[in-house]
Amino acid sequence: MPGKLFGVDLGLSSPLGDRPRSGNSSTVNSPAGSRRGSLNAMEHLKRPNILGLKKVGGSDKKDKDRSTSKDGKNSTPPRSPAMQQKPVKLGMYMESPPTLFIGAPQQSTGVLLSGRLQVTPNITEATLSSVTMYLECTTTTKRPVSDRCRECQTQVNDLYEWHFFTQPKSFKAEQGMQELPFSHLIPGHLPASTYGQVGSIDYSLHVKAKSVDGQEVEFRRELKFQRALLPGNDKSSVRIFPPTTLTLHVTLPSVVHPIGEIPVQCRMTGITTQKNDTQVRWRLRKLLWRIEESEIMVSAACAKHAHKVGGEGKGISHENSREVGMDDLRQGWKTDFTNEGVIEGEFNVAIDASSKPQCDIAAASGLKISHNLILELVIAEEWVNNKKPGNVTPTGAARVLRTQFNLNVTERAGMGLSWDDEQPPMYENVPDSPPHYQGQHSAVPDSPPHYQTEHTTVSDYVGDDLLEDVEQLDLNPRSTTDDSTT
Repeated sequence: MPGKLFGVDLGLSSPLGDRPRSGNSSTVNSPAGSRRGSLNAMEHLKRPNILGLKKVGGSDKKDKDRSTSKDGKNSTPPRSPAMQQKPVKLGMYMESPPTLFIGAPQQSTGVLLSGRLQVTPNITEATLSSVTMYLECTTTTKRPVSDRCRECQTQVNDLYEWHFFTQPKSFKAEQGMQELPFSHLIPGHLPASTYGQVGSIDYSLHVKAKSVDGQEVEFRRELKFQRALLPGNDKSSVRIFPPTTLTLHVTLPSVVHPIGEIPVQCRMTGITTQKNDTQVRWRLRKLLWRIEESEIMVSAACAKHAHKVGGEGKGISHENSREVGMDDLRQGWKTDFTNEGVIEGEFNVAIDASSKPQCDIAAASGLKISHNLILELVIAEEWVNNKKPGNVTPTGAARVLRTQFNLNVTERAGMGLSWDDEQPPMYENVPDSPPHYQGQHSAVPDSPPHYQTEHTTVSDYVGDDLLEDVEQLDLNPRSTTDDSTT
């Protein structure tokens, strides 16, 4: 067997018979010794050979060139653009309260949005060529036309755009954080932020800053738009159930809220039919109510997949319904079988907050959410002899009366006022007072008084020290004169 392989000494240059036998006879003759000797020989083949081959095949000059640069100093590979330090850090401070539209989309005057964009330089001096901010509206459908197409799933619209400066501007680290103010009147017809089961609508402020050397810094701030409808008079509805003579009168509030109880007043008439000596009447056994949330979303297709829906600008309508509250009642109403008979009762229904209900919305993008209160009344027919009113005989006939009522689910307005109602009246908005204005109360609103030069005088105060007793201060000149003379 050769002692060298590719110029590397394998440690087997001497034959086995030439090895010294003293001290090795027991090892060679015993099985354990032979196994141990073979293992040692294998490790001798592995480790030295790998090291030897690397040393022989490698080039010291190439390794030296990789680890050192031309000037002999260690050089590290350049950092990727994602790992480079950004020239500035962006932040935002909102000055305006949460965005809350007051009134219906056709009547709301919008809401004021104001804040300050915070720019903090990360280097000694950072020069930005432009800072642009967009108010984005993102509409997302969970059932797009094409499952793997991002354009079919998400549509982003820029509602407004801010350009903070047109010429490059420098931000020095010694000056610290600098703020750029911004404001805008958000139109009131925009839909509120919605996160439904089929589609969603959300808003955000997207900031893009670009330095003179081409680096870009982005920042995003989520915004939540809400809408509150002002409460009005209660709504009264009437339902008739033919072929019976039963009539149901229901009174509901004009607007309801996702959190809180909703009072419902019910009154059913025509439950008794009088005959000569007998009467047939209906008795209410059980009342079930549930609140159903219906959602419709039109998934629009992008230009690439427009052929799947029959052309550009068309989409596929998806519907989804779920229950956001339910319960059943077996008591809590009053029954009067005299004359035509009346059943009256008042109970409370509520929306389950754990189901994450959404408010009513009708957006131009195709998302629509509505709520309905569904009532189911189980009634049973009875026969009674007028001479023995205590003996009631069930006829075995029963009916289920089912009806539904629309609910306007909206956020609570609280103490919120529209921005145009918060400002005080201007002088030009107040009508002029009558010519005989003498400071007296009049049915005509008084404008700010007109001071004349000859009636306006300024005199020095003469009297006691004001710090002693301000409550007893009297600025009447006559009383001051009397006190001074006495």
